Amino acid sequence: MTENRCTWAGNDEIYIRYHDEEWGVPTHDDRMLFEMLVLESFQAGLSWITILKKRENFKEAFDDFDVEKVANYDDDKVEELRLNEGIIRHKGKITSAINNAQVFIEIQKEFGSFDEYIWRFTNGEIIKAEFLTESDLSKTISKDLKKRGMKFVGPTIIYSYLESIGVIDNHQEDCFKY
Repeated sequence: MTENRCTWAGNDEIYIRYHDEEWGVPTHDDRMLFEMLVLESFQAGLSWITILKKRENFKEAFDDFDVEKVANYDDDKVEELRLNEGIIRHKGKITSAINNAQVFIEIQKEFGSFDEYIWRFTNGEIIKAEFLTESDLSKTISKDLKKRGMKFVGPTIIYSYLESIGVIDNHQEDCFKY
């Protein structure tokens, strides 16, 4: 017997594994929080399956999402990434990942961790929500991140990010993860 899943998971093994093991699971590890922020920002304008299929390439290209290393990438590394056919080679997204790493570190310094920063918006609570593309919460966080200097963090991207790290739980009622 197969378990009911959210309809978006479909039949693709990558989507099913992501749905079952990660999506909507509360995440408190700063490295993983940074990874998902980078991946979500690269997803802008593309399908999530495209990103998931390239995820291992991204991990390798971005030094396993070591925020300190990414924050110190130079022009040579940007060019190396632009030539890497295993990832999305959009220069603006590449340079924003570096910029966002620098801001991420500043947030860690201010709040003790990015985890403390992001979860404070809900007082550590998981939000059960209807499936949307953005919300007042994602607009508030997006605005704050932009004010701090982050790029590619609009309300829609942040909404998806919050789902991916478990701040927002949007599993459908008939899904076994609900």
